[in-house]
Formats: sequence, structure tokens, C-alpha cells
Amino acid sequence: MSSQPEPIFLVWGGDLNRGWIGQMVVELLKQQGKNVHSTMTRMEEQSQVRAILDDIKPTHVINCAGKTGRPTVDWCESHQVETMETNCLGVHIVTSECHKRDIHCTIVATGCIYTSTYDPTMTTLLSPPFTESSPPNFAGSFYSATKAPIESILAHYPNTLILRLRMPVSADLSPRSFVTKILAYEHIVNIPNSHSILPSLLPIIIALAEHGEEGVYNFTNPGSISHNEVLELYKEIVDPSITWKNFTVEQQSRVIVAERSNCALDAGKLMGKVKQYQGEGVEVELLDVREAYRRCFEVLKKGLGEVQQRGGA
Repeated sequence: MSSQPEPIFLVWGGDLNRGWIGQMVVELLKQQGKNVHSTMTRMEEQSQVRAILDDIKPTHVINCAGKTGRPTVDWCESHQVETMETNCLGVHIVTSECHKRDIHCTIVATGCIYTSTYDPTMTTLLSPPFTESSPPNFAGSFYSATKAPIESILAHYPNTLILRLRMPVSADLSPRSFVTKILAYEHIVNIPNSHSILPSLLPIIIALAEHGEEGVYNFTNPGSISHNEVLELYKEIVDPSITWKNFTVEQQSRVIVAERSNCALDAGKLMGKVKQYQGEGVEVELLDVREAYRRCFEVLKKGLGEVQQRGGA
């Protein structure tokens, strides 16, 4: 009986200096001893996309590229053509070219296509979490307005997996991490949301890809957590000296350009898949959002301590 060929991974947006999630995926694949390549090839340049796919001949593409806006999603409001060409045209081209070559394609997407219903104080969720089949109901930013329509198209491709992340967090102080962003703000809103704690989720990306999963998954840690709860955990575990102030959504709207998505996603489908993998002996774990944050902050604190020790040596 012939054995399965060794998987060959190509990570779009995996450059060490520019990619964020992609770079972490590349590093994890290397740690697992996988055959991995990365590219920053512009997705909207179809001839270049074809060339790199035909050169590397991957069995799996993990697409972490896209315009999210720097320093915030407000950037997309004034760069609509660039945002649209990358998030719509580019992602479609990569997915289509993978389909033509029978390459499994995982797309790191967003759950910021929904807005939940809250009580008047915005501190209590009143509506149930959104499932993968819930119709998008948020287009308050141009970024979100590009994401919902293209997801509905890409979901029809076989051999394609779409992962909806929300407010991603890394175990360091990367400027792209949700925690780093709110630490830098003078005022923050305090609204329960779904979050994607990357250290606990990245191994699941690889497992899903290797199993050839298809369709849409809400890719968040189970449960929701408010901004204040996140900073309270950070204060407890990492830095007891931090302080912050709250303001309302109305007050926030005066200092931002685009409306922000606030929502809770149902992670039940992902939980079921992880449980299946665990039964097969695959070493993956889907942590509740609070436990995921706690473990993430413990790693972050350790890393900061090691940096301080090197600096004082």
C-alpha cells in the first residue's frame, strides 16, 4: 500500500519582517518538522501567483495575507482600492489557482462581519453567538464590507477552509496584537467579544489543513470576554502597574473613522472538530477564552522577564 506523500506547505504572508500570523504559522510548521515555504507574492498578480504555485508545488496553502490596516482598520477607509484588490481580488485569485491545481487552501479570514446585540451599557450580550451559517449583519467599516461578500463566494470552492478570527492575540507585545493595542490607548470601551488567542489556536490551523477540512469555521476560543476583563488578567499576571479608563461607544466614535464590530461567535463547530482529533490522538486543545488568555499572559510574562535579564546582563 502506497504511503501518502509528504505535505508541502506554502504560507502566504509568512515573511519574517512583514507577516504576523503567517510568520507564526511558518515557525510552528518548522518546529513540527514540516516542509514549509513562505511568500509575500502579491495575490492580485495572477501570473506571479501561478508561477510560485507551479514552482513550489505545495499540497497545502495557508493564506494569512490581507489588508487589515495599520495602525488600525481606519487605514482601509482611505485606501479602499488597495484593500479591495488584496482582500477581494487577491484572495479570490489564490483560492481559484489552488482549486485548479487540487491544492488545499486555508484562508485566515475574519469574524468582524457581525454585530451582536447588547444591553444599553454594552456590557451584557443579549443576542446568541453567531454560527457559521448566520448571515453577516455588519458592514460599518470598509474592511468588513470587503470581507463578507468574498467569504460567501470562496465558501463554494471545494478543498477550501475559511477560518474566522476575531481580535487576535499573541504571546508577546507585537503591535498587531489586540492586547498591545488596548494597552496603548488612553481610553477603551468595555464590551464582551469573541477573541482568538493565537498560541492556543495555531496548532489547530495545521491540523485542520492536514485533515483537508472544508467550509467555514468560527476560529475563536469558546466564550466571550470584555476589554476590562482582559486588562484585569494582564494586570494580575504580567504588570500590576497598568491603569486604564473606559469610555462609551459614542465617545469612541468621535476618535475613530470607521465603526467597529463587536460580537460573539459560536465556537461549537470548532470544538466538535477538536474533540474528534483528540480521539484520533492528535495533540490539539481548544481552551476557553479566559484560560487561553491566562496561559498566553504567563508565556508573555516569562518572555518579558527573559528580555529584562538579557538587558541587565
